[in-house]
Amino acid sequence: MDNRDSRQATSDYPHPFVHKLKLTRAQRIRGMLFGTILFPIRIFLVTLCFLMMWPIARLRLAGLSEEERSRPVVAGWRWWLLHPIIRFLSRAAFFFLGFWVRVKGRRAGHKEAPVLAVAPHSSFLDMLVLPETQLATVVSRSENQKIPIIGALLEFNQSVMVNRKNPESRKQAIAQIIERLTSNGYWPQMLMFPEGTTTNGTILIKFKRGAFLAGVPVQPVLLHYPNKLDTVRWTHKGTTWIETLWHTCSQLYTNVTVEYLPVYTPSQEEKDDPNLYADNVQKLMAKTLGIPATDHVMEGRVPTRMLGGLSLPLEPPARETLSLLHKDGLRESEVEAALTQMIDRCQSEQGWRAVVDELVPLMGLTGRQTAAKICGFYSKDDKVDLRQIYLSVAAVSSFMDFKSVLHIAFTLYDREGSGSLTAVDVSDLMGALVGSPQYHTEKLYSELSRRGAPTEQELFRVLTTHPTYQKLISEYLTSEGAESTTPSTTLINGKVGNNNEGLPSDNRSALLYKTADNSSALPHKKDD
Repeated sequence: MDNRDSRQATSDYPHPFVHKLKLTRAQRIRGMLFGTILFPIRIFLVTLCFLMMWPIARLRLAGLSEEERSRPVVAGWRWWLLHPIIRFLSRAAFFFLGFWVRVKGRRAGHKEAPVLAVAPHSSFLDMLVLPETQLATVVSRSENQKIPIIGALLEFNQSVMVNRKNPESRKQAIAQIIERLTSNGYWPQMLMFPEGTTTNGTILIKFKRGAFLAGVPVQPVLLHYPNKLDTVRWTHKGTTWIETLWHTCSQLYTNVTVEYLPVYTPSQEEKDDPNLYADNVQKLMAKTLGIPATDHVMEGRVPTRMLGGLSLPLEPPARETLSLLHKDGLRESEVEAALTQMIDRCQSEQGWRAVVDELVPLMGLTGRQTAAKICGFYSKDDKVDLRQIYLSVAAVSSFMDFKSVLHIAFTLYDREGSGSLTAVDVSDLMGALVGSPQYHTEKLYSELSRRGAPTEQELFRVLTTHPTYQKLISEYLTSEGAESTTPSTTLINGKVGNNNEGLPSDNRSALLYKTADNSSALPHKKDD
């Protein structure tokens, strides 16, 4: 089975960050029989390889001063003796795991292409590409330095270490990467996985800018796993890392092809715009693979899709919340009543912030566990913004149309009561509608400001008619079972209108009647 067949096996998943290996009964029995024999033997041999590499890796920088460690060790006995040994043992480790590696194309020299961009990124097993690239240097999390053996190998590799939670560490890592890539061959070639996370291989997700910031030529490298069973993938959800290792070791062998594409030399425009550079290389690699190039990204631990600067969670908090409410026994009318209580709470002296224990009676839940899960969808602590829960759930439910939801949202976030929004207001409002913080709404705000101050009418017009942003409603903020949340929205004489405006609806909550005619009923000031 070729790559296309392997991708077909995962094409029925909701997004590229989910992969679950599906086995027939015969395949499970075969896997158990082979795994029982092969798994312990292979893990023993791989462990032996790593144990042998451990002291050898430490020798490379042993006895060197900090200044000497900051320079590339590419000469002398530390290079010609130790480097081939580590490379041989690395190859042996993956061979013992059952990998048969085939190389296609020519790897460019480090002066010709200072960086190798490898994709698709499937799992930790992709590191098998390192021995095939002369152990090119990599970028790794600083926490990995504390892991026995792995820390020694990262030191041997003279990897760029970064603490992703520390902004200063990220800045230093970027500066270090640019310095190495523009050293004109002084530093060895670097290897990066520009997707930044693992996927199921059905698409190529948006590339991060790191490999393209220096504006130097890159060599795209494709990883193919042309096997009947796609065992190597480990993603955000689905197969666990131990299952990935077990199923891979249970195969007699696993084919992998490392394909070097021609070096990509950026234009001046691409050098000036790393995002454009990254996008063009992504499209080139996706075209060669025969799969789509998309704007999916992993933000922290949240799989998202980019749309005009907006980050849309692929597992929307609002839908997850509705699912939990229904599992907790709430009927549609009770969910609607809970939303009404939320907005009433926002208008009260208690304000729009609530803790987990307050969500239980507010939403009519039977226990604290469900409330804690809902809170976790919207917040990193035990406090949550009720406006976010209300607006995001209302936007994907059938209780009211989108224009009504947007009216309530605009009133809530028009803090000054001026009838227009600031850039911060737009960011907060869109974050509430989507159910996830929005940090890159500059494009949307610019579009809203083209005709003057961003008013409610202008926001509605852009979100319902703009070629990009109307997808937010038609594809994302859609009620369960509905084709579109804006069937009543039309353009009358060039202006946005609503055919249902003024008509009562049995599904509308009391809040809609209360706010549609009297927006002053809602608070204008931010509750601190």
